[in-house]
Amino acid sequence: MDFKNTNNSIELKDEIKDIVDLILSDYEKGRDVDQMDVYNQPDRDAVKDIVIKLIRIIYPGYYRDKVYKSYNDNNRIAVVIEDVIYNLQKQIAIAFHHSPEYKDAQDETLDCGARCITHEFFKQIPKIREYVDTDLQACYDGDPAAYSKGEIILSYPGLTATTINRIAHELYLLKVPLIPRMMTEYAHSKTGIDIHPGATIGKYFMIDHGTGIVVGETSVIGEHVKMYQGVTIGGLSTRGGQSLKGVKRHPTIEDNVTIYSGASILGGETVIGEGAVIGANAFITASVPAGSRVSMKNQ
Repeated sequence: MDFKNTNNSIELKDEIKDIVDLILSDYEKGRDVDQMDVYNQPDRDAVKDIVIKLIRIIYPGYYRDKVYKSYNDNNRIAVVIEDVIYNLQKQIAIAFHHSPEYKDAQDETLDCGARCITHEFFKQIPKIREYVDTDLQACYDGDPAAYSKGEIILSYPGLTATTINRIAHELYLLKVPLIPRMMTEYAHSKTGIDIHPGATIGKYFMIDHGTGIVVGETSVIGEHVKMYQGVTIGGLSTRGGQSLKGVKRHPTIEDNVTIYSGASILGGETVIGEGAVIGANAFITASVPAGSRVSMKNQ
């Protein structure tokens, strides 16, 4: 490439115009990456803000509000709830553009559907808080390094990821497109823990340390399950691609199971029986009976 110094503003403008025209013409090839309908895409920053405010609603006494000021706690939370209802409804209506069910729907229909789903979701907040409270208890009971529950709420990535997943899971059950996955990927980027919103997780779920954990969409996890960093609850193979959509590809973990760091448990037919203990770095592709101890030992 021949670099030369030019002081000619006309030449510079022409060169920049040529670059702009080159890129704009590249958008005309009809590929998925070429679409420019930006206003029919949910706003990532708005979804992140919704998650942050929902966490504030779930833990009303732990996160300060930098926007809404009130001497009355109920009034303060009420304003946040109304704010999230408005903004979540707006983002769901936009996300409906990605749902075959609403492909040709008018804006009024989209808004009506989004409003109904948003209200139904908020009716599930007490259920979400019930489950999260058990997760908090499990984290406290299971970690001697935890000196208070407030410490866990404010600093443990495992509880943060689990809380966001429980929020996203309810929206997933209500068949909201895109937004549940955006929420859990925000949790993933924040904590290093990747739990698909489709995963079904029972009460008293504890993630210890957490970095590198992966839990797939069709995983079923029972109650009182404890999981350490680097664990994968995954599929055996994704070679089938889209043909595997809707198929149970990920394991079932029954109640009172402990899975230590680095273990990989794979396959939709794999069941880890109640009370089993899976040792660190174990690689499991077949069912494990209840009460079993599985370990990898150096030879």
